[in-house]
Amino acid sequence: MAKQTVAEQFIDILVRAGVRRLYGVVGDSLNPVVDAIRRNSAIDWIQVRHEETAAFAAGAEAQLTGRLAACAGSCGPGNLHLINGLYDAHRSMAPVLALASHIPSSEIGTSYFQETHPDRLFSECSHYSELISSTKQMPRVLQTAIQHAVGQSGVAVVALPGDIAAEPAPERAFEHALVTSRPSVRPGDEEIDALARMVDAADKVTLFCGSGTAGAHAEVMEFAERVKSPVGHALRGKEWIQYDNPYDVGMSGLLGYGAAYEATHECDLLILLGTDFPYSAFLPDDVRIVQVDVRPEHLGRRTKLDLAVWGDVRETLRCLTPRVRERSSRTFLDRMLKKHADALEGVVRAYTRKVEKHIPIHPEYVASVLDEEAADDAVFTVDTGMCNVWAARYLTPNGRRRVIGSFSHGSMANALPQAIGAQFMDRGRQIVSMSGDGGFSMLMGDFLTLVQYDLPVKVVLFNNSSLGMVELEMMVSGLPAYGTTNHNPDFSAIARAAGAYGVRVEKPKQLRGALRDAFRHKGPALVDVVTDPNALSIPPKISAEMVSGFALSAGKIVLDGGVGRMVQMARSNLRNIPRV
Repeated sequence: MAKQTVAEQFIDILVRAGVRRLYGVVGDSLNPVVDAIRRNSAIDWIQVRHEETAAFAAGAEAQLTGRLAACAGSCGPGNLHLINGLYDAHRSMAPVLALASHIPSSEIGTSYFQETHPDRLFSECSHYSELISSTKQMPRVLQTAIQHAVGQSGVAVVALPGDIAAEPAPERAFEHALVTSRPSVRPGDEEIDALARMVDAADKVTLFCGSGTAGAHAEVMEFAERVKSPVGHALRGKEWIQYDNPYDVGMSGLLGYGAAYEATHECDLLILLGTDFPYSAFLPDDVRIVQVDVRPEHLGRRTKLDLAVWGDVRETLRCLTPRVRERSSRTFLDRMLKKHADALEGVVRAYTRKVEKHIPIHPEYVASVLDEEAADDAVFTVDTGMCNVWAARYLTPNGRRRVIGSFSHGSMANALPQAIGAQFMDRGRQIVSMSGDGGFSMLMGDFLTLVQYDLPVKVVLFNNSSLGMVELEMMVSGLPAYGTTNHNPDFSAIARAAGAYGVRVEKPKQLRGALRDAFRHKGPALVDVVTDPNALSIPPKISAEMVSGFALSAGKIVLDGGVGRMVQMARSNLRNIPRV
């Protein structure tokens, strides 16, 4: 019986760690690995058209499952293409193992054809990045990489020369049990008691929630009820905390809406739960602040803290809630709920006014109809830019839907690749890519991946022939829009030419039927919706300092234009206010 090669051993260990797909593009240095996959029925090679897509797809799969996912790139330019998607996965805390295959080991250091140093290149976007220069390092280096990716929730990179991958594996390899899931982290009693004293001493408490509240919805609601606290959220916290939430006061940040800003600034104690919200200009500097986070390096890096608590949000609140006194007064909570409802009522008119007759189509209308027509358990992948705005304001979370985007890294072109990873994970689930024309055209080649694998992803293309968010940034800075216009083809015709379902929508009355037809279609589909490039409404007074990146340093809201079904939620919460 032939000895196992290093490549075969590599793949066997990935399978043992729960990896079922390796996304990538083939190349000579990867050939031993791809051939090992060909002969292993427990794992599939997923051929994409660009390695950046491979990394984004693996990152999306990892975010949806919480389990390790993997991607690969051949030597030099091949694995370099992974880097943007790996940055996104790392900043999204997605456990991803990247294989960066390498030039022949004997040629490293000689400026050989396609030579790079992947173990150095990927060090900034990973918890672990190492080169296997001898067969004797296997399997310990790979096992260590997997434990870094899973244990620290991020990227690990293994660089493997093709010649070493083809060699026989070591005779007496040191293999051990793999870490495949993270433990819960409970704060110490001293921190819990200190936090309980701060809560009891405060008259007005506000909770501001991020992605770290995943799995802690019930605990957040129980605590909010006990202390009568308004609950706001960051963009990455929306899907976990907004649904079934009678304390909801909306979202803070540039894309924000409602009374979240007021609730965080008018309280006595602000508790940041599982959020690394980057925009310090939106956070108050004159109230007491506590931050609870499972990542200790996140504590205090956005704002000055009066107490830092290292722990899972769910475990922390389970310990904390019984220790704080129950409040009876709802004065602060009800005032914030009223402000929230009033704020939403104030902007909803911008969306409802003749929107069903407006040509070009209002993008708000597209997002609202999409929210109504999509499945209750749909996964939405969202391009960076204006699609973030429409997703933040119009997609209605319900505890079953998921929303994935490049929310921390802010990369263009993420939605389609992430939809690929999401759909491979579950072919029976509805996956909707909310793509902008700029992002879609950047990695449009991987629409062919949908066709090749008959993945039933539905691409809803918000086609305003511009880079809308960049135009907004320019306008806010007092600059004329320049270099932001796209001369686009009929994308639906391109979809049909590729062998997919494609339809172009130019009138509002065509939209709902087009979406329903696309959702009924069994394979990949693209709905090219021509939207209004002038959909932004800018306040009359904006200072040059208002925007730095995506952060406001003065003022609270730049975008104005409707909030979809959230206004109904706010009205419902107002009806729940006790009458005295």
